[in-house]
Amino acid sequence: MEYLAVKHLHMTCVAVSYALFFVRGIWMLRASPLLQQRWVKVAPHIVDTLLLVSAITLAYLLGISPLAEPWLGAKIIALLIYIVLGSVALKRGKTLRIRLAAWLVAQGVFFYIVAVAITRDVRPWLN
Repeated sequence: MEYLAVKHLHMTCVAVSYALFFVRGIWMLRASPLLQQRWVKVAPHIVDTLLLVSAITLAYLLGISPLAEPWLGAKIIALLIYIVLGSVALKRGKTLRIRLAAWLVAQGVFFYIVAVAITRDVRPWLN
């Protein structure tokens, strides 16, 4: 029961995290003042912290390690790339074109992470 609860929390956080990233990207492209609201700056950090804690908890409950499971290591590396791209897209990109490109590529990386999680294969497109 504990495993299923953590898994559902993790999957919910994945969905909410992506939804927040997607919406913030749209607002960034439109130069919306909504991006400056306090909840918009705080909520993603709370959700992503829960996401990370639930991921670590799942790995512990399943007794798996990123060193022993290549697919888990691939997810972690892809997550780091996603974080950097998200930062460029929403904060650090110097031009709108750079921000848009980073936002789009970050979404591709996000879907790669999801595909790896589902297939447990570093090359999910082969399944």
